[in-house]
Amino acid sequence: QVLLVESGGGLVQPGGSLRLSCAASGFIFSSYAMSWHRQAPGKERELVAFITSGGGNTNYADSVKGRFTISRDNAKNMVYLQMNSLKPEDTAVYYCRAARGSFGYWSQGTQVTVSS
Repeated sequence: QVLLVESGGGLVQPGGSLRLSCAASGFIFSSYAMSWHRQAPGKERELVAFITSGGGNTNYADSVKGRFTISRDNAKNMVYLQMNSLKPEDTAVYYCRAARGSFGYWSQGTQVTVSS
């Protein structure tokens, strides 16, 4: 059974930090690229950050460059999203995704709310 389970979401003040974690099981994690996506109310789901299967390459949405960092630990089947200098517009449900070619898995999502 494939599982992607996030943790680390919650409420944070503007300028604060959060670290999202996504634990993977049920597939060969090191063979899959991983990414974080988010969906704000009334908006489409968007790609936030991407990391290749070996972790050697990353890519970010322009809106989060310099503030967010994606990383992975293939020994632990984990992917992380470190989010710094959070803004109210970062408020969304965040999802992790495992992808190999056009095939992939989605997590259930975790809420991140940035508000004073």
